[in-house]
Amino acid sequence: MGSEGRERKLRLLCLHGFRTSADIIKKQLTTKWHQSVLHRLDLVFVDAPFPCQGKSDVEGIFDPPYYEWFQFNKEFTEYQNFDECLDYIQDCMIKHGPFDGLLGLGKRRIFLYAWCDVYGLVLQGVALTKVPKIKVVVIIGGAKFRNPSIVEKAYSSPIQCPSVHFLGDEDFLKPYGTELLESFVDPLVIRHPKGHTIPRFDEKGLDSMLSFLERIQKDVKEEKQEIGLNNTS
Repeated sequence: MGSEGRERKLRLLCLHGFRTSADIIKKQLTTKWHQSVLHRLDLVFVDAPFPCQGKSDVEGIFDPPYYEWFQFNKEFTEYQNFDECLDYIQDCMIKHGPFDGLLGLGKRRIFLYAWCDVYGLVLQGVALTKVPKIKVVVIIGGAKFRNPSIVEKAYSSPIQCPSVHFLGDEDFLKPYGTELLESFVDPLVIRHPKGHTIPRFDEKGLDSMLSFLERIQKDVKEEKQEIGLNNTS
């Protein structure tokens, strides 16, 4: 069968957790997620722009080197290099894209707050303005930041972009992840019994994920066909 007859995979840029690496999240996803899900995805893994500036939570579990996307103070009230982080992600999307969406995992509460702020800023059209608008986000864990100025920009209106949210029964961020759902329109929620980690799928979660990906693939295909027709008219 020619390439035109095959279903195009959804291309996602995968953003690793705090002081980890592209190799680490790749190992986690490819060993835990069912092949039927991975078969539908074209996953691109990149290291964060800054070398790890402190102890990594995964030291002794996964080998270094470790990287971080930005820095913050002990009180979690100030970010450093946050704008540089957004520019770096945009450059990666330009270099390796185009992408249909983003997938992210965080370690530490403040980091997840900030990642969800990244999603919110992107989906509201405030950040990553030089690349095509993303069509799907996958949030493993999640929380909404409390800084009013960021919340005002990131969650100024309900987020229409299709989204998948993984919530663990033992995850310390579960209440905050549940609150984050209120900012998305019709989010898919996949629950699991573990803590703050990339989970394996149970039968229900796997069926839900496959149905979701099939729907998004269909929407992306129809959108591209519509664009093609408009360009020829």
